[in-house]
Amino acid sequence: MNSPNFWSMQARDRLAASGSLLLRLWVGQEFLSAGLIKLQGGVVAPAWFVALDFPFPHHWLGPDVNWFLAGMGETVFAIALFLGLGSRLAALGLLYVTFIAVWTVHFDLGWHGWNQIETEQGLGFKLPLMLAVMLLAILAQGPGRYSLDAWLCRLRGMGKAIPPAREPVA
Repeated sequence: MNSPNFWSMQARDRLAASGSLLLRLWVGQEFLSAGLIKLQGGVVAPAWFVALDFPFPHHWLGPDVNWFLAGMGETVFAIALFLGLGSRLAALGLLYVTFIAVWTVHFDLGWHGWNQIETEQGLGFKLPLMLAVMLLAILAQGPGRYSLDAWLCRLRGMGKAIPPAREPVA
């Protein structure tokens, strides 16, 4: 219990859990900010949003409903990421919102916009691509030790949400 290797593994576990927490908080604040801006603007979509071409099935909903759903989705899923509650589902929902945003808003430059944020020719999708990669990490790795998901697993007696680091093989 007091071996240096034990303390090293605990430090590594806590560092990994802290990284997951920071990633969730960073991605969550990005989406929460975007969602609150949409919701503060009201349920009527702005003119630039009305002019967008939405993919199936969103083109049937109309711009005002899409505006409201995007704002609610970004806000609710971001809060879930903050709390670490249903984190994988929240990451999946935000990936969908990101896909729709790239499809409708950020694909002005086509595939040439993968490394552009904003140019005179239009919007690229560098920022949504970075957020999507972060969301994929949360989806694949889970929320980490410092989350309500992990706490609920421990409370239910399911053990640790993240398996402990293994002893290195000599």
